Amino acid sequence: MRKHLLIHVFIISSALLSTPFIQAKEEPTITLRSSYSDLSLSQVQSMSNIVIRKMDEWGFYGHSTIRHNYEKRSVNGDGVVIDHATGLMWHPSGSSDYMRWNNTNNWIRSLNYRKYAGYQDWRLPTLDEAVSLLESSRKNGGPYIDPVFNGEQWGIWTCDKYGSKGVWSVYFSLGNVRWNVKNRYVRPVRSLK
Repeated sequence: MRKHLLIHVFIISSALLSTPFIQAKEEPTITLRSSYSDLSLSQVQSMSNIVIRKMDEWGFYGHSTIRHNYEKRSVNGDGVVIDHATGLMWHPSGSSDYMRWNNTNNWIRSLNYRKYAGYQDWRLPTLDEAVSLLESSRKNGGPYIDPVFNGEQWGIWTCDKYGSKGVWSVYFSLGNVRWNVKNRYVRPVRSLK
């Protein structure tokens, strides 16, 4: 009887250890929109959790007001950044090359095919999620993003469009958000829940 119990415990333990499972240290305090949208300029300029320093016809300069709780980890040998404040898991560096928006899905599809960090649900961030990474000042003389992330990506794509005119992106090099762009990097995200 005891031997059967030990075998069952071993089988269940093995199954649990072979599947990556990351849980937030605590429930996220901020919930960000995770579904794709077509956002007008006024909708973007009225986003919550944002301080706007300067508005412009293509977006704004500003930063997030979210107090992040970042944790850099290795999962299945792949680096990730977990934000316990928002319940999001970020790719710490993303694509090494910038690309046109219509090529982003191929890059993410490849990441999901490889099961980066054991997951296949990586996606482009919404504008709300990407803007949440904007810091109020340059970090260590670099971009407006926490140093837990690779700072070489000066701008990233989001999944949100600006009608037929373009796609929203976030510039960490200047601390701004804009829609009239041609090439950006990809920094994928996934929800922990």
